[in-house]
Amino acid sequence: MADSLVIIPTFNEIENIEAIVRAVFDLKKEFDVLVVDDNSPDGTAEEVKQLQSDFPERLFIEVRKEKSGLGTAYIHGFKWALENGYEFIFEMDADFSHRPNDLLRLHRACLNGADMSIGSRYKKGVNVVNWPLHRVLLSYGASFYVKVITGMRIHDPTAGFVCYKRKVLEAINLDAVRFIGYAFQIEMKYRAYLKKFKIEEISIIFTDRVNGKSKMNSKIVREAIFGVIGMRLRSLFFKKSF
Repeated sequence: MADSLVIIPTFNEIENIEAIVRAVFDLKKEFDVLVVDDNSPDGTAEEVKQLQSDFPERLFIEVRKEKSGLGTAYIHGFKWALENGYEFIFEMDADFSHRPNDLLRLHRACLNGADMSIGSRYKKGVNVVNWPLHRVLLSYGASFYVKVITGMRIHDPTAGFVCYKRKVLEAINLDAVRFIGYAFQIEMKYRAYLKKFKIEEISIIFTDRVNGKSKMNSKIVREAIFGVIGMRLRSLFFKKSF
């Protein structure tokens, strides 16, 4: 078993899943992969199960009963990773918006002293390919908004390409994490920040998906906008339980 696990949450990613899994296993560094699938009707889970014969003891799958949100999928994966003894746990999308080769850079940052490394779209300008302008403005504006509300000096707090050292996930009360959409990414970084873990951003190029459909919707945006204020207030008034 490798010491590093890449968690890939999926819902209807049949067009991408085989290619992304093979790309991770083609890397020089040995990573295991856990796919957390929300019972995709397009057969994503079945495709992963077939691939397991090509990658025994390296490719794993957990199938949940229904679509329950990105955050709960990652929490499920984090708990699985901790139970199975991994030292470095990664978040990565299935759609190639995160380049598999950058896993090596995130891993290297944690080997060199970071407790948590983030694949950042905004550390050096705006490194986003194929997004419409309104989507870039929404994402970049959200990052600025989070900085103002939380005080974190993270350029890309909504980033979903992350490496955690085991001790970070062990220190965070995963059952207390509230957000289930993309605001989950903000909350995890904020909880790590409050516990004074060393967080490092690694500049990456983010490319919008070519195959499949984005899971972004207005409910997710509202959660991020209004939920961040509530999260900040809870951290101020309920420090011991946050």
